[in-house]
Amino acid sequence: MKPLIFCLLVLCAGVLISEAASLNIPIEKHTLKNGMRVIFSRDTSVPVVSVYLIYGVGARNEEKGRTGFAHLFEHMMFQGSKNAPKGMHFKLVESNGGSLNGSTHPDYTDYFEVLPSNKLALGLWLEADRMRALAINQENLDNQKEAVKQERRLSFDNQPYATAIVDRWPELAFNNWQNAHSIIGSFEDLNAATVEDVARFFKTYYAPNNAVLVISGDFDTAEAKKLVETYFGDIPAQQQPKAPDLTEPPRTQPKYEVYRDPLARVPAVIIGYPGPVRRSADYNALVMLDLLLTGGDSSRFQQNLVKGKKSVIQYEANLGWPFASASDYKDPGLYAMYLLYNPAFTGEQIVAQVEEEIAKIINEGVDAKELERARTFLRATRFQQLQSSHARAALLGRYELLDGKPELINTELNDFLAVTADQIRAAAKKYCDPGKRIVLDIVPAPPAPEKPEDKT
Repeated sequence: MKPLIFCLLVLCAGVLISEAASLNIPIEKHTLKNGMRVIFSRDTSVPVVSVYLIYGVGARNEEKGRTGFAHLFEHMMFQGSKNAPKGMHFKLVESNGGSLNGSTHPDYTDYFEVLPSNKLALGLWLEADRMRALAINQENLDNQKEAVKQERRLSFDNQPYATAIVDRWPELAFNNWQNAHSIIGSFEDLNAATVEDVARFFKTYYAPNNAVLVISGDFDTAEAKKLVETYFGDIPAQQQPKAPDLTEPPRTQPKYEVYRDPLARVPAVIIGYPGPVRRSADYNALVMLDLLLTGGDSSRFQQNLVKGKKSVIQYEANLGWPFASASDYKDPGLYAMYLLYNPAFTGEQIVAQVEEEIAKIINEGVDAKELERARTFLRATRFQQLQSSHARAALLGRYELLDGKPELINTELNDFLAVTADQIRAAAKKYCDPGKRIVLDIVPAPPAPEKPEDKT
C-alpha cells in the first residue's frame, strides 16, 4: 500500500456511503455459447461506460525461449485487425472522447476502452474484431519487436532501479522458472519470435473461452446483451490452454544479494516473504498487516522510519509487489516491499528496522485505535477507487478470472475489515519469518572509469 491520503466519505455510484454501509454494486453474469464470460454492472450516475476485456494469459504462461510474448502480444493487439486497420482503434476511441490502453501482468493481460455511454457499440466492436481477426503478419511483428525493445531501453534499461526490480528480483525471489523470468523478456527471445509463433500464441490464449468481458457504467442491459451476442457470439472457442505448473519448493533459508546499479543515486532495498494462498484467512490478515505498516500517513513506516528515524525516504508494498496488488495477487507469490533509503544508513540497517516494526506487532499486538485507523483508511481508498467505472470493471474482471466470483467486489471489504488484531499478529509471525526472507539491496555503483584519450 502506498502512503496516500483520501477523504473518509466519498460518493460511490451516486450514493453517499458511510463507514457502516455495505457495498451493493450491481452484477449480472452471462456466459456465451463459445465460453466467454460476460459481466454487466450498470450505474447511470455518469454518462460513461467502460469496456474491459481480460485474457487468462500473462508472463507466467510463457515458454522458455519465448519470454516476453505476453508483453509483445499486448503491443500486437494495437496493430490493427480485419475491419479496423492499424491506427483506427486509437483514432475511433479518442475522436469520440474516450480513452484506451492495455497492460501485461504475471497471470493476465487486459485491455479497456472508456467511452461516452452512447458509444458502447464502438468499444465492443473494436474488441471483438481484434479477438476474431488480429492482423498478424511479418511487418507488424517486426515493427512491434522494435517497439518493445525501445520501450525496454527507455523505460527499464535506462532507468535507475528498474532492471533490478524487473529482471533480478524475480530471479532471486523464485526458484521455478515460470515465476522467476522477466515479465519484459529478452532481446534474444524477441528476435527469435516468428509469425508462426505469434499466430499460435494468439489462437491458444486470445480465445473467447479464455477471456472475461466486463461492461460497467451507463448502459441499457438488454441492448448491451444483444451487442455482445452480435459481436462476440460466433467467435469460435479454442481448446482450453494448459495451466502452467507454478509450484515453488518450500523456502528453508534467507537470501541476501547486493545489486550495483550504475544509474541509481540513492540506495534502495527490496524485502520479500513467501505469501499465503489467495483468499485464505492469512491472505486477509496480511492485507491488514500491510495497511498497518504502510497505509497512509499514520502507518508505522511513515511515522517511525520516514519521520522518526529518517532512514527511509519513500516506500511501497503489497501482496504481489511489484507486478501485482492484493486484488490480482496469485499464489505462489510474495508479500514484498520496496524502500528508498537515506545513504547514511546501510541496507542491513533498513532490513533490521523493518523487521523491528514487524516484531513490535508480533510481540506487542495492535491496539484498537490503530486497527480502526487502518480499517478507515481501507474503506476510504476502496470507496474512492469504486467511483470509477473502469476501476469497477477491472476488479470485476480479475475476480471472475482469478476467483470465479465477481461478487467479491461487494463482500471482499467486509472480509478484510473482520480481521482481528490476533489474526494479524499470527500472520505476521507465520509469514514475515527472517529465516525465509529475500532481500535485494540496490546500491549506487561507482562511476565508470574514464577511458584514456586516444592519442594515435
